[in-house]
Amino acid sequence: MAKKAESKKLRVTLVKSPIGYDETQKKTVKALGLRRMHQTIEHVDTPALRGMLRKVVHLVQVEE
Repeated sequence: MAKKAESKKLRVTLVKSPIGYDETQKKTVKALGLRRMHQTIEHVDTPALRGMLRKVVHLVQVEE
């Protein structure tokens, strides 16, 4: 099996609290691994991750 090339990574930062938003958006933020404000997590760029980010785009900041 050939070695995979380095996957593209995204840095996701929680910039706005999910308090007061829909329960599904709170669960999405938690599923992204974000627990506190201004916490940054790196994820591999996948279609599933892009869908999650689209759901909470108003709460997070995304950097490539």
